Amino acid sequence: MVRLKDTSKVKSRTRTVGAAGMRVTRTGAGSVVALTAVLGLSLATAGPAAATDAGTWRAYGNTNPITSSSATWHCAASKTVATSVLAQVCAIRSSGGGSVQAAVIVRNNRSSLYSATANMDLYTAAPATYLGDWACASSGVGANSWSVCFGKTLSKPSSVKVNSAGLLNNVELGQSPNV
Repeated sequence: MVRLKDTSKVKSRTRTVGAAGMRVTRTGAGSVVALTAVLGLSLATAGPAAATDAGTWRAYGNTNPITSSSATWHCAASKTVATSVLAQVCAIRSSGGGSVQAAVIVRNNRSSLYSATANMDLYTAAPATYLGDWACASSGVGANSWSVCFGKTLSKPSSVKVNSAGLLNNVELGQSPNV
């Protein structure tokens, strides 16, 4: 869902991210202003939104998914989502430049399994156009390892910049820079 409102200095938009109906309001400059859970309302009553598609978890073990990839990853800062667990939302562009996707990276520094559910969306930067949103159902992130929830790969030329906002276990991760 995209809703523009005049704040007299910048325009902001509200995004509904994931099936849980979490809303992320972001300024045009890209910082997260507020996160509100839509309690007791379905997405139908919360406003128009497309259905969330299933994302795909991929385990990386102790290999950093960003540095091991030939793609370009633009990620928001890492956030601590639980003791010894970090996450960040990213927009990814293929090495050839013609494809994009959203992702949520999870780093589990615990000595035990960590259960994670991820949600993220993908928008073009300007004008802001909704491309989709994805959710990865609860999965165990192995001890001392990386896992990534990936959205669908979409064709977008390198001239079209995209960004992503996301959640991990209902903790907002902010918005990625444009890629």
